[in-house]
Amino acid sequence: MQLRGFSSTSNRVFDFISLWILPTGYLLLLCALFFLPGRSVHHKLFYGLFSIPALIALCLRPRELKELLREPIFIALLLFVAWALLSLSWGPGGEPVGGMFKPPLHTLLLFAGSYLLVRYRNDILQPLLFTAALVALIATTCFLFQFARVYEPGMRLVGGGAFDNPLLSSHLFGFFSAYWLAVTMTCKRRQMMWLSVPAMAIMFMAVIGTGSRTPLVALTMAALWLCFICWNRRSLGLLAALAASGIAVLTAFSQMIIERGDSYRLEIWQQVLHLIGEHPWIGHGYNASLAIDPGVGYNFQEPHSFVLGVLFYVGIFGLLPWLFFLAWGLLSSWRQRVQPLLIMASTLLVFGIGAGLTEGGGIISRPKEHWFLLWIPLALIAALSINQRARRLLTLPVQKLSATDLQGMSREAQIIEEDGLGPKVLRLNDGTFLKLFRRRRWYTSGSFNPYSERFAVNSEQLRQMGIPTPQVLNLYRLADGSSAVHYAPLPGHTLRQVLQSITAPAVRQALVERFGKFMAQLHEKGVYFRSLHLGNVLVLEDGEFGLIDLADLRVYPTPLSLSLRQRNLRHMQRYTVDKRWLFEDHFEALLQGYATMASKSAVDNLHKQVLAGNTPAQVH
Repeated sequence: MQLRGFSSTSNRVFDFISLWILPTGYLLLLCALFFLPGRSVHHKLFYGLFSIPALIALCLRPRELKELLREPIFIALLLFVAWALLSLSWGPGGEPVGGMFKPPLHTLLLFAGSYLLVRYRNDILQPLLFTAALVALIATTCFLFQFARVYEPGMRLVGGGAFDNPLLSSHLFGFFSAYWLAVTMTCKRRQMMWLSVPAMAIMFMAVIGTGSRTPLVALTMAALWLCFICWNRRSLGLLAALAASGIAVLTAFSQMIIERGDSYRLEIWQQVLHLIGEHPWIGHGYNASLAIDPGVGYNFQEPHSFVLGVLFYVGIFGLLPWLFFLAWGLLSSWRQRVQPLLIMASTLLVFGIGAGLTEGGGIISRPKEHWFLLWIPLALIAALSINQRARRLLTLPVQKLSATDLQGMSREAQIIEEDGLGPKVLRLNDGTFLKLFRRRRWYTSGSFNPYSERFAVNSEQLRQMGIPTPQVLNLYRLADGSSAVHYAPLPGHTLRQVLQSITAPAVRQALVERFGKFMAQLHEKGVYFRSLHLGNVLVLEDGEFGLIDLADLRVYPTPLSLSLRQRNLRHMQRYTVDKRWLFEDHFEALLQGYATMASKSAVDNLHKQVLAGNTPAQVH
C-alpha cells in the first residue's frame, strides 16, 4: 500500500513537472531577458523552473534517459562536456571545481528538459514559441520607440530589461527575427502572415539599430537555409526580398557598416590563433582565462568566434564533437523537414552559426544571450528529432487539396456524418474515409495544431501502444483554411451497434466486462480520450477493441489521475443508451473488468462516481 501510494505521488509530481513547470520555465527562458532587471534573475528562473525540475523528473523516471542516450546530438554533447571537464586537470587551478561543473550540468538539463517538454507537451510547443516571440515583439517595439525619441548620430540600440550591450542585444533581436522569418515561410494561413511579416520587419529594425553587422550576415544565412530546406513559391519571394533588403541596408547604412572597420577582430583572432598554437590538440583547459589586448589599452575576454573559443579552451579533440552536433543537427532537420518545428529550429541554429563566426567564445556558460545562438536551438532540434523518430510528431506531409480535387474525391461518396455547413465524414468509392475539419479562428489552438494533424499523430501514438486505430493515408489542407484526413477504416462495428444487436444478457454482460478492462488499459497507459463513448469504440473482427475519431485525445506521462478518470466517465454518462448498458444493467461487470487492470482506489472512485449520478443524461 505504501509503495502504491509513493508511486501515485511520484506520478503526479512527474505530471506536474512535465505538463506545467517545464513549459513555464521554457517560456521564461526565451523571453524573460526582455523585461527582467538583470541576468542573475534570469539564471535563477531557469534553474528553479526548468533545469532543477528536469533533474527531479529524471530522478523520478530514469528510463526517460534511454531515448536521450540514443540521440547522436546528445551523445556528441556528452563527449564534448566530458572532454571539457577533463580539461580541468591541465587547466589553471584556483577556482572551485564544483562551480565549474554547474554550467555543463545545466546545459545537459536544458536538453533533457526540452526532450520531456516535446514528448509530453508537444501540443503547446508552438504556442509557447509564439507567445515568447510576441513578448519579444512588444518589448522591442517599446525599445525602438524610446530609442527613436533620443536618437543621435552614432548611438546604438541597447534595449531595456536585462540588456546592457548592443552586440548581445542583437543576438536576441536576430533570434526572434529569424523566428518570424521561419513563421512567414511555413505558416499555412495568410492571417498569420499579416502578423509575421510586420513582426519580422520590427525585429530586423532593432538589429539595424544595434549597429551590429554580424547578425545581418547570420540572418542572410538563415534566409538562404530557409529557401533550401522548404523550397516553394515563397522562397522566390524571400530571395527577392533578401536582395532588396540587402541593397537598402547597404544604401542607407553603408557608413555604419564600413566606418568601424573590422572592430579589431583580425587582431584578436591573430592573437588567439597564436595561443591556440601552444596547445592545439587539447587546448588550455575549460577554466582557462582569456585576455586579449589588440592594442587599444584594455582586454577582450572573448575571442569573438565560437570556433576559436572551442579550439582555445578544449583544442581539436573538443572541436570534433562540437562540429559533429552542429552538422548532425542540420542534417537531421533536413531529413525530417516534414515537421515545421524542425524547419524553424534549424533556421534558428543557422542564425546562431552565422552569428558565432565572429561573436561569442564562452563554450559552456550560464544561461545568457549566447545560449540563443547555440544551445537553445540545438536542444530543440535534438528533442524534436527524438520524438519524430518515435513517431510522436507528425510524419506525413500536408498536401494542398483544391476544391476541384475535393469534388472529384467526394463524387458518389456516401455521407456518414454532416452538419449545417455540409459533410463532415465521407466514405469514398474505394472504401476509405475522408474526415473534414472546419476552419477555426486563426488565434485558437487549432491554428497551431490542426485537428487533422492531431488525428494522425494520435492514431500513430496509439498504434505504437498496441491499440488498433485507423491507418492515416494522407493529410490535406484546403483553400478555405479547413483541413482533412484521409484514412483506411478499421474493420468492425461500433460497440454501441454490437450491444444493440445482442439479445442474450449474459453475452452483453461479458462484452461490457471486456470493455471495462479496455477502458482501464487506456487509463493506465495515460490515454485521456475526451470523446470516449460507445460510438467511438469499435469491436473488430477478431474481437479486440479499437478507437476512432481521435482528434480529441491526449496521452499523459503517467496513468490518469482520479479526476481525469471521473471526467471520462461523466462524458459517457451523458449518453442515455450508454448509461443504461454500462452504469445500470451491467455496472458490476464493468467494475469487474476495470478492476483487472486498475487499482482498488480507481475502482472505488468509479463506483462512487456512478452511484452519485453526477450528470443528467442527454438523448443523442
